[in-house]
Amino acid sequence: MKLHVNDTELEAEPAPGQCTRTFLREHGHLEVKKGCDAGDCGACTVLLDDRPVHSCLIPAQRLDGARVTTVAGLAGPDGELHPVQAAFVEKFGFQCGFCTAGQIVTATALTPDDLDDLPRRMKGNLCRCTGYRSIREAIETGVRGGCAPRDTAGTVGCSARPPAAERIVTGSEPFTFDTDLTGALHLRVLGSPHAHARIRSIDTTVAAAAPGVALVLTHHDVPDLRYSTARHEHRTDDPDDTRMLDDVVRHVGQRVAAVVAETPAQAEAACALIAVDYEVLPAVLDPEAARRPGSPPVHPDRTPADRVDDAGRNVVLALHGGHGGDVDAALRASAHTVTGTWRTSRVAHAQLECHGAIGSLDADGRLVVRAGTQVPFLTRGELARVLGLDPDRVRVHTARVGGGFGGKQEMFAEDLVGLAVLRTGRTVVHEFTRSEEFTRTALRHPMRVAVTLGADDDGRLTAMKLDVLSDTGAYGNHSRGVLFHSVAESVSVYNCPVKRLDAEVVYTHNVPSGAFRGYGLGQVMFAVESAMDELAIALDVDPFELRRRNMVRAGDPLHVAHHGEPEHDLHWTSYGMDQCLDLVRDALADGTGDPVPDGPTWRVGEGVALGMMTTMAPFGHAATTTVTLLPGGRYRLGAGTVEFGNGTTTTHRQVVATVLGTTPDRVDAHHGDTDACGYDTGAFASAGTTVAGKALHAAATALRERILAVTGGGELHAAGVTAPGGEWTLDDVLAAASSPAGLAATGEEPGTARAITANCHGVRVAVDTATGEVRVLRSVQAVDAGTVLNPEQLRGQVEGGAAMGLGSALYEEVYVGESGEVLNPVFRTYRVPQMADVPDTEVRYARTHDALGTYGAKSMSEAPYNPVAPAVANAIRRALGVRPYHQPFSRDRVWRLAAGGTAP
Repeated sequence: MKLHVNDTELEAEPAPGQCTRTFLREHGHLEVKKGCDAGDCGACTVLLDDRPVHSCLIPAQRLDGARVTTVAGLAGPDGELHPVQAAFVEKFGFQCGFCTAGQIVTATALTPDDLDDLPRRMKGNLCRCTGYRSIREAIETGVRGGCAPRDTAGTVGCSARPPAAERIVTGSEPFTFDTDLTGALHLRVLGSPHAHARIRSIDTTVAAAAPGVALVLTHHDVPDLRYSTARHEHRTDDPDDTRMLDDVVRHVGQRVAAVVAETPAQAEAACALIAVDYEVLPAVLDPEAARRPGSPPVHPDRTPADRVDDAGRNVVLALHGGHGGDVDAALRASAHTVTGTWRTSRVAHAQLECHGAIGSLDADGRLVVRAGTQVPFLTRGELARVLGLDPDRVRVHTARVGGGFGGKQEMFAEDLVGLAVLRTGRTVVHEFTRSEEFTRTALRHPMRVAVTLGADDDGRLTAMKLDVLSDTGAYGNHSRGVLFHSVAESVSVYNCPVKRLDAEVVYTHNVPSGAFRGYGLGQVMFAVESAMDELAIALDVDPFELRRRNMVRAGDPLHVAHHGEPEHDLHWTSYGMDQCLDLVRDALADGTGDPVPDGPTWRVGEGVALGMMTTMAPFGHAATTTVTLLPGGRYRLGAGTVEFGNGTTTTHRQVVATVLGTTPDRVDAHHGDTDACGYDTGAFASAGTTVAGKALHAAATALRERILAVTGGGELHAAGVTAPGGEWTLDDVLAAASSPAGLAATGEEPGTARAITANCHGVRVAVDTATGEVRVLRSVQAVDAGTVLNPEQLRGQVEGGAAMGLGSALYEEVYVGESGEVLNPVFRTYRVPQMADVPDTEVRYARTHDALGTYGAKSMSEAPYNPVAPAVANAIRRALGVRPYHQPFSRDRVWRLAAGGTAP
C-alpha cells in the first residue's frame, strides 16, 4: 500500500483491522493523539485528501493512494506556521495542548463562510481545559488570515507565551506515550464483572501459553501489601486499603489480572483466556445504606491504624463538631430559617490524555517510569515502597501531561508497570482506554448535603447546621482529605455565631471516587450557596447584599466547625472578597449578554454564588528548585512540579526572567523528573505558583546575588551586567567565578503558610418550561488572584474552570446501574461540553497584592470551578420559582421542576 503523509511517500502494509491512527503512529507520526478511539473527541483528526476525519474511525486499508496531512504537515515550505497554527500561539488557544493538534487540523479545512456556524463545524473536537473562547478566537483569526505576533517581553505581569507554544501547535511537543516504543511489551488488564466477589480460583494456564504472552499476573504474584493510590505529602493522609491485585474485588471493573504481551491485541486476547471462578458476595451501592447495621462491609479488616474510622459501618472518616453552643436551640430562636438537602452526582475528569505509564530498566538496572502523573516524587516514594526498592533505585519522570484536574494525583498504572518491568526485564507500556478511565480510575465524590440556616430579621446568620454524606466508592483514595476540605472554606466563608457539622465518608461497592478540581468544595458549596439564596428570597433581600452582610472580613477568625483544621497557618495577607461581589453585581446590572429566546415558555433568572479557597493543601507542600547560569548567557530552571495545562512552565520562566533582568526565551525549564530536579510535593492544590514559584524566586534571587558578588554590584540585563567597573558579559561572570560549566543557586519553600482567595460567579439564564432546556445568557466571574503574573493565562484558567463548572451543572453525570456497573463509560454518552455548549465567561480581577505570594500572586486554577453550579442553580430557582436540589440540572430534571414535579 502506498500513500503520501505530509507530502512524503510511505509504503507499508497495515495490520488486519488496524485503524489509521495507530498506523500513523507506528510510522512516527506521534502528533496524532488518542483521546477516545471512538470518534468522539477529535484528538486524532487528520486531513484525508483535504477532508478532516477522525483517524481512529478510518480503516488503514483505505489509505492506498491517499494524501494524509497531520498537524505537522501544515507548516509552509520554509517552516513558517500555518495561519491557524500561528493564531493558536498568539491567542493562547490551548492549555494542556493535547487536543490542539486535532483542533487545528479541523480548523484548517474551514473557510470564512464557515465561521458563522463554527460551533457546529467544530462539534467533533473536544477541549477540557480552555472553555473554548481562546480556541474560537484563534480559529476565527487564523481562518481570516492570521494575526500579528504578541509582545513577548514576558516579565511578571505580561502575557508571555507558553514556552512550548510552537511545539504544541506543530505536534512536536511530546506527551507521555509520544516516544519510541519499538520492542516494548504491552500490558492489559482483566476487569471484574461483579461489584463484590471473592476469587475462589483463577487459572492462567491457557492465557500464559497464548501467542506473544510474556507474563501473566494475578493476586498470587504481587506483593502482599496494602497502600493507597492517592498521593499526598504525608502518605498517612489516606487509608491503606488497596492491593495491586486482590483476591476480593469490590467494584465492577476492578483489575483482577494483568497480561503482558508483545502487542496490545495479544494481551487483550489473552485476558479473555483467563478462567476465574467467583464467589459473588452481597454488595452495597447506596451510601445511606452502607453505614447501617448489617450492611455488607467493604473492607472489614481495616482499622483506625489504616486510617479507617469504623470499618463495621463502612465509615472511613467521621467529622462531628461545632462552636457557639446548641445549634438546634439557636435555630429555634432564629427569626427565619431555611432548610434543604442537595445532591451531587459523579463527574468524570475527562482529561483528553488517558492514564498510563511506560516502564524500563536503565543501564544501571534502576527502574525508570515515564508516567502521566501530577506527582512524580510522591509516586516514586510509594512505588519504591510497594515494590520493595530503595527510592534511589527508582526514577519517575513526566513529559507534558495531557490534563489532570486531580485525576492524576494517583498511582493507577505505575505499580503494575513497575512490577512487570522487574519480572520481565523489558520495557512495558500500559495505556488506559477511555472506558477504563470511567471504570478503573476515580471520579468526583458524589455527596448528599443537608443544610439548615437561621437568620435574624436583618438577614444576619444566627445558626448554620450541616449534615454531609460522601461516597468514596470501593476504595478510600482521597476520601478523608476531600471530606475534610469540602466542609472547610465552604462553611467558613460566612460569619455565624453557632455552627454545627456532622459529616461522614463511607465505602460502597461503586467505582472509586478521588481527587477532583475543587477537592470537595464544589459539592458542599452548591448546598450552602443554594441555602443562602433561599434565605435571601425568604427575606426579600438582594442576594449580593445578604452575602455582603455575612461574609468573613479580613482578620475574622475562620470557624470551619470541625476539628483538625490547622487554623494557625491561615493568613489574611490580602482581601478581595468584597471586590469580587461588586464586580459581578455590576457586570450583571449592565444588562448585556445574549438575548432572551423568543417564545412564551421561556423564563429568565439571575444567580450568584460566592466561593473561598486557600492557596495550598493544609498539611504542607514543599519544593526545592535550582536556577543555573549557563555558557552563552542562558539560564536553566529546575523544578519538580509538572506541566499539565496549569501554566507553571510559563509563569516560572517569567519569575526567573524578572529576577535576573532577562527575557523568558533565555530561560530553559526542566521539570517533573525525580532525577533531574529537586524534590517537589506535586502539581496539585494550586501550588505551582504559591510553592514552587516562591522557591524559584528564592533560587533566582540567590543566583542574582552570586552574579553581582562577582561583578562588584550593578544591574543585570539580558546580555550581562552593568557593573561599577564596566560591562560584564555573563560568560565573563562564569570565567571570573571559575565556573565555566555554569553557576547555580538553590531555593526552597516549605509551603505551610496559606493565604485565602475568593471567587464570585454570576449568571443569567433562560429556562424553557416546555423542554427543560437551560440556556446561559451571561456568565461572569470575578477572582481575587492577587498580582496577576500572566493575565491571558490566568483568564484561560478561570474560563476553563467555569466551563467545567457549567458542564457539571448542566450535563455531566456518570450513571451507575443496579449492579454497580458504569452505564456511560464513553464520550458518546457522557457529555463533555462542546464549543456550542459553553458561553464565554467574562473574567474580572480584584485588585489585591498578597504578602505570601510570589510577587503578590495567589493560586487560581481550582477555585473558579466551585461557585459555578450553585450560581446556575440559583438562577434556575429565580426563573422557575422552584429550586433544583440535584446536580446536574439536566433537561429532564428541570422539565419536571417546571411541570411541578420532583427531579430525582
